[in-house]
Amino acid sequence: MKRKFLGNSELQVSEVCLGTMTFGQQNSEAEGHAQLDRAVAAGVNFIDTAEMYPVPPRAASCGRTEEIIGSWLRRQARDRLIVASKAAGPSRGLHWIRGGELGFDYGSLRSAVEGSLRRLHSDCIDLYQLHWPARNQPMFGQWQFDPAREHAATPILETIQALARLMQEGKIRYYGLSNEHPWGVMEFVRLARENGLPRPVSLQNAYSLLNRVYESGLAEVCYREQISLLPYSPLAFGSLTGKYLIDPKAAGRINEFAGFGQRYDKAGVRPAVGAYAELAARHGLTPTQLALAFVYSRGFVGSTIIGATSVAQLAENLAALAVQLSPAILSRIDEIHLRHCNPAP
Repeated sequence: MKRKFLGNSELQVSEVCLGTMTFGQQNSEAEGHAQLDRAVAAGVNFIDTAEMYPVPPRAASCGRTEEIIGSWLRRQARDRLIVASKAAGPSRGLHWIRGGELGFDYGSLRSAVEGSLRRLHSDCIDLYQLHWPARNQPMFGQWQFDPAREHAATPILETIQALARLMQEGKIRYYGLSNEHPWGVMEFVRLARENGLPRPVSLQNAYSLLNRVYESGLAEVCYREQISLLPYSPLAFGSLTGKYLIDPKAAGRINEFAGFGQRYDKAGVRPAVGAYAELAARHGLTPTQLALAFVYSRGFVGSTIIGATSVAQLAENLAALAVQLSPAILSRIDEIHLRHCNPAP
């Protein structure tokens, strides 16, 4: 499996990253370990998690995903793996995490990091990400900025200073952003540059055939500032497998957890999925192969985060790496995109 440097860092990550947000809720510890073993056997060296996982977030299961990964890490060669985790921010009412102290100041971030390190049985987190911004901005299916929702938040400079201190202490190696918008990315870059502080090396945002918002503004920002995209939900919570076209009540996260997939519950999603599924069938591909091969092919992608609820599903997602989309198919994808533009932003 190919590897790339993440942003301008020294981290060389596999082109596929194993997402783990199902571990501890949809998947047992044994199933999580089986997925980790299968991914590593295929050449994956990059694992992504978060302190709030599994999802949907609940007080009773918070941190369980990191614990499952940690019990697996204890028998691995840690220096051969790149482990990423994320700090939960304010604004989502997750009061059970860190006693509700979810600002991105040094004290709160240090508490978050130390909790993750303990659960992961690790001395250092290779890539530490801010799960979502502390400030007001649209995210997770919201698509309009609303000034009326403004609220107090940790200043970005203070957050960068806190992350720099954690790097100096050896608790994290690099940091990245997640669910960010162009203004936020540029503000992190600007303040880091002006104050001689470390810059973010990655951005973890949703990106798929149903959500190519990244290409409009963030693609240029990240190209010019050497920040790698870590796309999550390349299959749009299973929507792009086509299974919900066949059976709207099919088993999956969207139906198992009410209100969880609001981004994919918009009017334009079903016709867009239908168009992509038809294109895939016309070229002898499954909808899954088409959707994943598209994301895998994007030059701005550092590593694509794929999640699964079974080893068989994981194997199918990994196998899609071998699918090469022709210029004709890519052109047709763009035609569909212009007709069904970003139905799940």
